[in-house]
Amino acid sequence: MHRLLTLMGGVALSTGCALNAFTIDDDVDLGLQVAEEIASDPAEYPLIARGDAPDAYEAFDALAYDVLDSGVVDHRNDFPWAFTLVDDDSVLNAFATPGGQVYVYTGLLKALDSDDALAGVLGHEIAHAAERHSTRQLTKIYGVSVLAEILLEEDQQRLGEIAATLADLSFSRADERDADEHSVTYLCETPYAADGVALFFEDLEDGPIPVFLSTHPSSESRVEDVRATAEELGCSTVGTGRGQLDGMLASLP
Repeated sequence: MHRLLTLMGGVALSTGCALNAFTIDDDVDLGLQVAEEIASDPAEYPLIARGDAPDAYEAFDALAYDVLDSGVVDHRNDFPWAFTLVDDDSVLNAFATPGGQVYVYTGLLKALDSDDALAGVLGHEIAHAAERHSTRQLTKIYGVSVLAEILLEEDQQRLGEIAATLADLSFSRADERDADEHSVTYLCETPYAADGVALFFEDLEDGPIPVFLSTHPSSESRVEDVRATAEELGCSTVGTGRGQLDGMLASLP
C-alpha cells in the first residue's frame, strides 16, 4: 500500500502540467514487468537472444553505451538500462519502457545508413525514458488507479496492453522536441554526429513512415531544429560511417 500512497501523493502535489504519478522506483518496477511480459510473447515480440547473436550485440552495445555513458543522461545509474533487438524486418520501430528497457526492430536497422543515425535513434529513445516521458503519458492514458494496481501486482493481465501501448506510444510535440534536443546533447559528448537523429529522419524520408513517427511533428521541421540545436551548442556533425551498423547487420541470425 505504500507504493499506492506514493503514487497518489505524487499526483496530489502536481499542478499546472501533465501529471506523472510515478516515482523513480516505479519507473524501474514497471519497466521490468513490461520487459518480462514482452519476453513471454515471442509471437508478438520475436526478440533476438544475446546468445544467438553475440557479435551483433557486441556492436549494438558498444554504440548504445557510447550514448548512454555520455555523462549527461539523467538517471544513468538509477535505471537498469538494457538494449534488445527485435527480429522483424517488416517493422520500422524502436521504443523504450519506463526505467530504460530499449527495443529496436531489425526493420529499422536495415533502413538506416550510418552509425550516427542509429545513435540518434537510441539517444531519442533513451531520452524518453530518462526524461520520464513514458510514465507521464501512461498516467494520462490509464489514470493513477490502473497503474497503481499493476505496480502492486494486482492487475497483471493488463501488462500486455501496457507493452503494446508503449510500442505504439504517441508523445506530445513538447516531449518529441525534448527527446530530439536531448539526443543532440548526448551525441555531442560522443564520437557520433550530434545531428544523428536528423540523419535518421533523412534516411527514412523516401520510405514508409515508421510506427513511432506517424504522429510526430513533421520530420522536416525537426531536422531543422536538431541542426540548429547542434550549431547552438557547438557540437560536431561529422559522421563516423557505418562500421558498427554493418557489423550488426552481418551478424544477425
